[in-house]
Amino acid sequence: MPALAASLLLAVTVTSFSARAQSAAAEGEKLAFDRNKGNCLTCHEIKGGSQAGNIAPALTNIKSKYPNRADLVAIVSDETKRNPLTVMPPFGRNHILTDKEIDAVVDFLQTL
Repeated sequence: MPALAASLLLAVTVTSFSARAQSAAAEGEKLAFDRNKGNCLTCHEIKGGSQAGNIAPALTNIKSKYPNRADLVAIVSDETKRNPLTVMPPFGRNHILTDKEIDAVVDFLQTL
């Protein structure tokens, strides 16, 4: 009986985590497409977005390109630290997005 209870608890925990991750990714998508917040479509082509820009690379296969989540967070937060010549806005440094919003955008980007 304890093994069954542990299995049920694990299943509920995994389901709850998955639902939270989907919710965060959905919020991140809203932020990425919002012209007043993430505004990612101004420069990037993103599946599901309209009126995409072509200044920057299309955002596809992100999780395979950036397997280390922290690298992607750093890019969204302040790409100028890695590439001083970038035209990408430093969303974190300039307080365009909060840390929580950046995490949500990264959650979304990792679904692409």
